[in-house]
Amino acid sequence: MGCELRICGVEPESIVDGKGFRYVIFTQGCPHHCPGCHNPQTHDFHGGRLVNTDDLFREICENPLLKGVTFSGGEPFCQPAPLAELAKRIHERGMDVTVYTGYRYEQLLERDDPAIAALLQEADLLVDGPFLEAEKDLTLLYRGSRNQRLIDMKRTRETGNIVLDGE
Repeated sequence: MGCELRICGVEPESIVDGKGFRYVIFTQGCPHHCPGCHNPQTHDFHGGRLVNTDDLFREICENPLLKGVTFSGGEPFCQPAPLAELAKRIHERGMDVTVYTGYRYEQLLERDDPAIAALLQEADLLVDGPFLEAEKDLTLLYRGSRNQRLIDMKRTRETGNIVLDGE
């Protein structure tokens, strides 16, 4: 049985929000309010609409060409429990999961929240850090500013050290 998730919307076919052909879920609600944010319509925690993760999962499964699913925002770590459950089901279908966050990875670890830990456990690629206009670089892969990192979460979990994705 699915969980409720507040989203701004979805992009069913993207090639810019992670590796390969992806389904992107834009979560609703963000505490960061980064100046120059690409998705300011996602900031309001009461905006968007409530959806059931079962419905999202069914829609994801309808496209056999998808390599994976991306959780963007808003701030996905403001709704980690339903996203972790959805990510687990996505992995069972053989797809990968990319998660964007305005938090630094180290900040998420300090939160000591089982739901955040569960979502981190399910992430294959984590794009971390706030968008900074002064660091904006349109040539970067999958991110908007140079301070943001692409973290290979599988290797990070294996080694216990942050391992950046080689792109």
